[in-house]
Amino acid sequence: MKDRTIELLAPAGSFETFQAVLSAGADAVYAGGSRFGARAFADNFTQEELLSAISLAHLHGRKFYLTVNTLLKERELEEELYGYLLPCVNMGLDAVIVQDIGALALIREVFPTLSIHASTQMTITGASGAKWLEDLGVSRMVAARELSLNEIKEIRTETNLEIETFVHGALCYCYSGQCLFSSMLGGRSGNRGRCAQPCRLPYEIYDEQMKKQPQRGKYLLSPKDLCTVSSIPEFYECGVDSFKIEGRMKQAEYAAGVVATYRANLDRFQNDCAKFGFPEAKARYKPQKKDMQRLSDLGNRSGFTDGYLYRRNGGEMITFGKPNHEKKGEESLSGDWHNHKTTELKEKIEGILILKKELSATLTVSCRGHNVCVAGSTTQSAHKNPLSREQAKSQIKKTGNTPFVFEKLMIEMDEDIFVPVSTLKQLRRDALTQLSEAICENENRKKYPMQKICHISSAYDIFPAKTPEKNKQFSFVVSIVQRSQLFPVLDIPFAEAVYLDSSCYTREQIWIQLQEDVNRIHQYQRQAYLMFPAVFRSETAKFYRSHKEKLKEMGLDGIVVRNFDGASFLKDELQDFFPVILDSGIYTYNNRAKSFLWSAFHPLRDCAPLELNKKEIFERNNSGTELLVYGRIPLMVSAQCVAANTGACSGKKRIYYLKDRYRKFFPVRTDCADCSNTIYNASLLNLAGYLDELKQAGIRFGRISFTVESEKEVRRVLQGFRRVLYQGADFKEQFPGEYTYGHYKRGVD
Repeated sequence: MKDRTIELLAPAGSFETFQAVLSAGADAVYAGGSRFGARAFADNFTQEELLSAISLAHLHGRKFYLTVNTLLKERELEEELYGYLLPCVNMGLDAVIVQDIGALALIREVFPTLSIHASTQMTITGASGAKWLEDLGVSRMVAARELSLNEIKEIRTETNLEIETFVHGALCYCYSGQCLFSSMLGGRSGNRGRCAQPCRLPYEIYDEQMKKQPQRGKYLLSPKDLCTVSSIPEFYECGVDSFKIEGRMKQAEYAAGVVATYRANLDRFQNDCAKFGFPEAKARYKPQKKDMQRLSDLGNRSGFTDGYLYRRNGGEMITFGKPNHEKKGEESLSGDWHNHKTTELKEKIEGILILKKELSATLTVSCRGHNVCVAGSTTQSAHKNPLSREQAKSQIKKTGNTPFVFEKLMIEMDEDIFVPVSTLKQLRRDALTQLSEAICENENRKKYPMQKICHISSAYDIFPAKTPEKNKQFSFVVSIVQRSQLFPVLDIPFAEAVYLDSSCYTREQIWIQLQEDVNRIHQYQRQAYLMFPAVFRSETAKFYRSHKEKLKEMGLDGIVVRNFDGASFLKDELQDFFPVILDSGIYTYNNRAKSFLWSAFHPLRDCAPLELNKKEIFERNNSGTELLVYGRIPLMVSAQCVAANTGACSGKKRIYYLKDRYRKFFPVRTDCADCSNTIYNASLLNLAGYLDELKQAGIRFGRISFTVESEKEVRRVLQGFRRVLYQGADFKEQFPGEYTYGHYKRGVD
């Protein structure tokens, strides 16, 4: 196995924490500035602090990564991002962590030399999506927390991407980037860095007949904290390049303590690898009990879990009893674990001081291959009180509040000379200042100019031509997750296409049943689309790869993809055999993202993101866009299973309900084929009363999504839409009761 060094990557929610984690031994630090970070409620850095942090990191031979890992609105991307990043890039920023594909496209265009890391918010779970990112010029991907060691190894083997993996800290219940729970309930979007963590609240579980089910505790959606210090050799073996510690909302003591513990164990393992080789180092490795206790004392949630590394999911990963993050035995931690936040990190330097009569005094200093020589005034003969070697040494070694300390200082001097103390001080100041500048100047500093960004044209060539407003009606599509819902959909002549969710079928029956459904849809002269899973893991890709000839034979009119992995799989494996529709989870928050994705995948349509409000929809290029106008919005897609965690896995598709504190019931659908749960909103989205407005915005396709509805309810909804659209019926008369308009009226911050 090739020798390599793993990066230890630490969080910093404030400049104080940044200094502490550097002192604790972090190789790199990730932090957010005043904008565009996924931890909007951390202290975060001012621009001045960002620039200071980049310089300080480089002075100490470390790296600094800036988080821009939220979805960006049109104005933010086109008018603010470049100016926000420019000072940091010119200061030598090592990389930017990105979620929004529009931001990725812009950064690649205007900062071509800046390294881009794909955030875990991109929900990349397989080699297909990873290869696509690599082709885009991404240098590193942050792996989804749900991946097993084998899945991580597969991605590392099949790409040249660096792999960054979370090793410690909080876990989300939902796949990162696919959670709308906080957004829909309170307007605080996780995709905008403002998650209110509704997963940490109590819930009760009910079956499909609304019978309360036994449960181990109230906190069904609250994962324990991740702790994988015991798995360092396994991470090394599967090719992980960077160990990422979560915790930008945590205090400096926590971040520094965790970093120092992982630093000690990682160093011990890597030293053993160099000394004994990997197999023996792996066999010898085991964290000490005091380290495990220290991590627990620093904070945990009902203990720790090693997450998904060795399992698909499981109740042992959930807190159940209490969701809060607790510190224990803080007084037992040794003092220096708390002092990391105030310990000043110093770089060891070497120096040569030359003081010779009638020659200029010179001081040469060096650090990590950087050398600086400065000269002062001419050295004079001493008439009385000559300068001693100890006096010269004492003055030069007073590095004070600089980031340096002399490890070695050589002095060449005549015996009877006089040099003013002020001259020695000035020599030291000039040398250390120039050494700092020399180190930072060679650390990726750029000279990009301030410029105005050219907006993406609303008439971008790859989009379908806009249809004249006059007399153009909506075209409707219907998506279903239960085969029984197909019959009323076909009976009522309304939708021109049916989206068949892959969860309608078991792995054993999919090709027989899918063929039956496609044939039936075509008999009614409608179009039939298969919806790929919301998360496209490696085993899913292997299944469809092994059956792609059968997939071709189904006679499908196209496939709806919900993630970059699924879209890339189709492009790679089926060579554009199927027309593609990009679902709302492939976010086109801004026009640049839309144009970039249309260029990449050439879809028939895209589905507008569910968090955009009316104003933002009107500002968006909606050519070839469909919008969800009815249905239960998916709030979470999780690798966990509430059914298995509270009872036993039946291996059969089921609908459950979670009841919250306000007695609202959130449907939960189990997808056993891909072993996942989808949690839907308790309230139904219904935009039937706003179809004329949507037409004015350029929307021409409306999607009606059926999830838990019975055949009778499906008929009622479709008939209601027909009457509103074609007969001018009153929306409220056709749809009595309470509905939500989602974010159409309120949007997200």
